[in-house]
Amino acid sequence: MSAEPSLVPELAVTDCSVSVRFWCDLLGFAVLYRRPEEGFAYLALGGAHLMLDQADIGRTWRTAPFDLPLGRGINFQISVPDVAVQLRQLREAARPLFMEPEVKWYRLSPSEQAGVRQFLVQDPDGYLGNGVLPLQAVVALDVLRTGT
Repeated sequence: MSAEPSLVPELAVTDCSVSVRFWCDLLGFAVLYRRPEEGFAYLALGGAHLMLDQADIGRTWRTAPFDLPLGRGINFQISVPDVAVQLRQLREAARPLFMEPEVKWYRLSPSEQAGVRQFLVQDPDGYLGNGVLPLQAVVALDVLRTGT
């Protein structure tokens, strides 16, 4: 089995540099490679990968008008070791949360639940990160297990 993810979303963004700073400085992603002349960057945080592509530089996959906020109806769940790190960075940057941190339990089967500590934040273009960010950008985190 490949270590590369089988699905990597590519987000159309209005300013790749601004988006890279958000995803990297505030959410902890790292740039694996970038092509500044194309307004493109490939980012990763653990097993979560995403591509940022600045609209109207190079090829743009425009299926409808790019009206903000972009990414309506999508929420990127990003697993992180500790949401406190992202929350601290977001607060220090005065970045508002779309949803304050919560603990939520989800039924997996009639006898099993999984709990997460999560928050939501929007990236500069409006994508939701479940923070797990996403990203806008934001993220379901800290999986809690029931006893047994």
